[in-house]
Amino acid sequence: MTKYIVLVGDGMADYPIEALGMRTPLEAARTPNMDYIAKNGLLGQARTIPEKMTPASDVANLSILGYDPKKYYSGRGPLEAANLGVELDEDDIAFRCNLITAGADTLLDYSAGHIKSREAEKLIKFLDQKLGTNKIRFFPGVSYRHLLLVKRGVELKLENLKCKAPHDISGQGINKNLPKGENADVIIKLMRDSREILASHEINLVRLDLKENPANMIWLWGQGKKPNIPKFIDKFNLSGSVISAVDLIKGLGRILGLNVINVPGATGYYDTDYKGKAKAGIKSLDKNEFVFVHVEAPDEAGHNGDLREKITAIERFDQLVVGPFLEYCKNKDDFRILVLPDHATPLSLKTHTSDSIPFAIYGKGISKKDFSGYSEKEAQKSELYLKNGYQLMEYLILGSPRL
Repeated sequence: MTKYIVLVGDGMADYPIEALGMRTPLEAARTPNMDYIAKNGLLGQARTIPEKMTPASDVANLSILGYDPKKYYSGRGPLEAANLGVELDEDDIAFRCNLITAGADTLLDYSAGHIKSREAEKLIKFLDQKLGTNKIRFFPGVSYRHLLLVKRGVELKLENLKCKAPHDISGQGINKNLPKGENADVIIKLMRDSREILASHEINLVRLDLKENPANMIWLWGQGKKPNIPKFIDKFNLSGSVISAVDLIKGLGRILGLNVINVPGATGYYDTDYKGKAKAGIKSLDKNEFVFVHVEAPDEAGHNGDLREKITAIERFDQLVVGPFLEYCKNKDDFRILVLPDHATPLSLKTHTSDSIPFAIYGKGISKKDFSGYSEKEAQKSELYLKNGYQLMEYLILGSPRL
C-alpha cells in the first residue's frame, strides 16, 4: 500500500536578497533533506493561487489538497469555524477575527505580539460577553486567530464586503483600510467598540507594564459562508490525516473528512513542536495512506520581515520534519513524498504573493531528473509547470496530472 506524504513549509518561497548575495532564504538555508528529495526525484513549479484570487493560505492549501479554489472556495472564516466546532447554517457568515495592536489610527501589529492562547481566550470570551447577541458570537481560537459568527449574515450581504487582511496592512492607517461595502457599518462598529472594551482589560494593562504589545482591538476579515466540498476519500480513494497548529488548515481537513491530529506543542509560530508534528504524522501512516503536515513558522517570519528567523524556520522544517519522514521512507519502495510551500511570503513585502511555487516529489515511480537541490531558482530550470495547482495532488497520486 503506497504511502503519500505532503509536507508544507508555509510561505518558504521568497525573492533573492542582497544581504544573502542575491540568494533566497531557501537557497541560503541548510536543507540537506529537501535537497535529497530534489536530487533523487524531480522539481517543478505550480501556481497554487488562481488568477484574480487573493494569495492566501486558505486558497493555496485548498489547491495543494487537490481542489480547484475557483470552484470550492467560500472564505477563510468557515474553514476555521469547522475546526472550532462552530456549526454554520446556510445563511450564516463566519469572519476571521484577529486580535491586533492598534495605535491612534495605525495598525501596529497584526498579531498583538503573537499573544498566547490562554490570554487571548479570556479576551475573546470577554468580548462575547460585552458584544455578543443572539446573532453575533465570538469564539476563541489559537494565539491571535479567532472567529466571529454572524447569524443570517447573508441577508445583510456581509459575504460581499471588501475586507483587508491585517498582515497586509501592518503600519498603515486603520480608517482607510476598514471594511467597505453594503452594511459594512455593522462590522466596523464591532471593530471600533472592541477598542474601548479591550483597552482597559487587566490582561492588556499587564502587557503594557511588561512592554508587550496589547491586544487592544479586533480586525475582522476573511468572511464566508458554509462551503460545499467533496470528501478527500471520495475524490482520491485515500484515507488520511492533517497536522497543523492553525484552525484554517485543521478546519479544511475536517471539511474534507480527514483525521485532524492535534500536537500539544504545535503553536503556529517559531516555537512550534516540529519533532512532535513529524512523530505524529509518521505514526498516522500506520493506519492511513495519506498525511498532510503543515508548518506555519516560515510564513510568520516572512510577515515579520525577519530574515534570520525565516532561515532558521526553513532549516528546522528540513531537519525536524522532512528528515524524519525521509528516514521513515528509507528501505521502503511504496511511498511518494511531496515538499513545497503553499505560497511565497517575501521578506521584502511582508505579505503573500501569487508567484508560482517550487515543489519536489520523490518516491515510487518518480524518475530522477538530476537537479542540484531544492530552491526557486533550480525549480525554474524544470520543464514541469502546473498552471493549476490543484493538479499537484493528481501528480502525487497518479504520477501525472489529468491535463
